[in-house]
Amino acid sequence: MANILVIGGGPAGLTAAIFASRNNHQVTIIEGNSSCGKKLLLTGNGKCNFWNEEESISHFHSNTSDVLEKIITKENLEQTKKFLQKIGLIPYIKNGYYYPFSNQSFTVKQALLIECQKRNITIRTGEKIENIKKQENKFYVTTDTLDYVFDKIILATGSKAYPKTGSDGSGYILANSLGHTITNVTPSLVQLLLDFPDLKKWAGIRTQARVSLLDKDQKIAEQTGELQLTDYGASGICIFNLSRYVNRSDSKDLTLEINFLPFVETDTLTFLEKQNELVENRSIGELLECIIHYKLVEILLNLGKISYNSKWSELKPQEKKKMVEILTKMQIKITGTKGFEHSQVCAGGIPLSEINPITLESTIVKNLFIAGELLDIDGECGGYNLMTSFLTGALAGKGASEEVD
Repeated sequence: MANILVIGGGPAGLTAAIFASRNNHQVTIIEGNSSCGKKLLLTGNGKCNFWNEEESISHFHSNTSDVLEKIITKENLEQTKKFLQKIGLIPYIKNGYYYPFSNQSFTVKQALLIECQKRNITIRTGEKIENIKKQENKFYVTTDTLDYVFDKIILATGSKAYPKTGSDGSGYILANSLGHTITNVTPSLVQLLLDFPDLKKWAGIRTQARVSLLDKDQKIAEQTGELQLTDYGASGICIFNLSRYVNRSDSKDLTLEINFLPFVETDTLTFLEKQNELVENRSIGELLECIIHYKLVEILLNLGKISYNSKWSELKPQEKKKMVEILTKMQIKITGTKGFEHSQVCAGGIPLSEINPITLESTIVKNLFIAGELLDIDGECGGYNLMTSFLTGALAGKGASEEVD
């Protein structure tokens, strides 16, 4: 029987502890916050989108894609989903997004904690890890309260994203002190800062759009969904999914290209011509207000220097062309993102090349396992990061449980 420490009481840590407790191992969780799952409670605005029906690996990212493919497998996803069912979670599925049927993130947290209790897992909260040393086959752990000795450790502290929840990046320091390297850690799933004179005017507007990230004229990534316009720039799921590329780029020439008519499948100019013929006696302003937000219409017309009361038929060919470009290819300079304080997750972390993809055991330190956001894996919005936390927690816990000396 091994004495196993799990550092971190988030979804990855709690899951790892449950799997590690199998085979009658003694498992202890040490969590720096006053309670476990603090960040989990905030997930999905408190509703906790914990899974997604679309399980393609294309929704997950890493600098080491060949190892990622060995971790995010169909078999591992299926086994993790079954685990969530076995601890009592019943999903409510909306547009492919899985939520607990209660629509409360507390339900997910409670399901994990009850299972920990049933397995006699010791949970110590409000305790900070200060130092870890390995001598021979033992880990000597010092906290701000006590000293411990463990046979195995599972690191699951979380990243640097949203530090108010306790994600202070301490796990990177611990991993580095034990010999691991840390790849460039940047905010992901975060709002964009834009250089645009009408930010205050468009603040509060929500609209469907297709957004593209451009480096000069080269398209880096593209997303479609609800675009939230703010007084600092832009937000929304489609923006969050682009943000990882912004923060991981060295380019100073990144722009956001917005298509405010993403539903138009034909030529936009032809569409507007037909729409004008269909709707009689409308000005260009009235025509557009039937399609997009009225406040946005005013901003876009001003950019094109076109009067609200002008008729479409009265516009010169070059004015029509410019209006189409503004509506479908509006480009705004990106100046940055909101940073770690507002990001949901981080990109980068401990390289997957430094872990065993089957057990998530460190290839550098024997009997050290790593799970969750510390790893160089980040997902898109839609439950993918919690999927990663549960899956890697399960693999690390199982690895620690089965790899007995």
